[in-house]
Amino acid sequence: MQSHHDVIIVGGGMVGAALAARLGNAGRSVGLVEQGDAPELPEGDYDLRVSSLNARSLAFINASGTQLPDERCCPFRHIDVFNQDGSGHSLFSAADSGMDDFGIFIENRTLQYALWQRLAELPGATCYTQCAPISTLASGDARLLELDNGQTLSAPLIVGADGARSTLRELANIGVTQHDYHQRALIVNVETELPQQDVSWQCFTPNGPMAMLPLPGQRASLVWYDNDDDTKAREQLNDEALKSTIEDAFPKRLGKLTRIVARASFPIKRQHAKRYIGKRLALIGDAAHVVHPLAGQGLNIGLHDADTLAELIIHGRDPGDHINLHRFEVQRRLANQAMIAATDSFHHLFTGAKPLRQLGDLSLHIAEHIPLAKRMMMQQANGLNPFKKR
Repeated sequence: MQSHHDVIIVGGGMVGAALAARLGNAGRSVGLVEQGDAPELPEGDYDLRVSSLNARSLAFINASGTQLPDERCCPFRHIDVFNQDGSGHSLFSAADSGMDDFGIFIENRTLQYALWQRLAELPGATCYTQCAPISTLASGDARLLELDNGQTLSAPLIVGADGARSTLRELANIGVTQHDYHQRALIVNVETELPQQDVSWQCFTPNGPMAMLPLPGQRASLVWYDNDDDTKAREQLNDEALKSTIEDAFPKRLGKLTRIVARASFPIKRQHAKRYIGKRLALIGDAAHVVHPLAGQGLNIGLHDADTLAELIIHGRDPGDHINLHRFEVQRRLANQAMIAATDSFHHLFTGAKPLRQLGDLSLHIAEHIPLAKRMMMQQANGLNPFKKR
């Protein structure tokens, strides 16, 4: 059995589902292939996996007609970056950058569920769940995709949005470059005594950053970067011991914790596909790139990939046209390489040898005292053109 679509997307996570919803909302026929089940309604405690959506990402989500639940979104208007010893500090405020806010923090599962709800409303969107690709072949004006459930799909363009271990990328014989930072991030969801929901802050230490990402209510997602052994040891502590350890180590502005909700850890690595495109094929999101998470831009640059590709598809005649795919790769590889370089620089500046950390202190000092530079940095981080008048 063979089904044909304008575009087929492999991977129904946040980036893949967002692209499918945007194209479906524009009247395109889109097939979304997902190895798992459709996401379920998020209820109860907030999930460990939390992401930020910046201005451009939110505009892209809105353009798909997707409605995000206000009660599980936390807008933030300030970003505070400082060193543990107080030698460097810079506060970024949305108002100073000509914005109402920098964006929102939202659980990954909440965003994914909202996108799938939108897909269910779109007549041109078809979701294929509990199946995965086993082969693909470009033939003439289409690419075929064979699934492990016996179905065959075809489209002028197939998009890989199936994560860092992308099956579609492997089937297309696209290699990757990798780098291990030899760090591990401990994620802890907590409830706090102090309300500080409009600010996200990050404290740099020689061992790695400590960050607070606000969630609705007096809740927060804490991120603690350190070496593998120390991080794994903290992950095994009971709730009371972990709470005490966090209160002792984190900046005092965090205040007392009233509850440890959940915790998990993961290694920090970088990965970049050697190319983003093939014949009638494109890669987006983690299938194309995995960046250091310290700037919180991983999901945003994936959504910016989807936004760029969607515009080329919507305004073009052939979704898999090689010239358009080449434009997509040039635009996104340049932007993503810049983000990789920036996050690498932050990592080495603030966790490297003392002379590098002193240079990091100076960079924070400069950012704090040059308003124009600060404004341009934050508009760029939000996916906006810092040179465009608003």
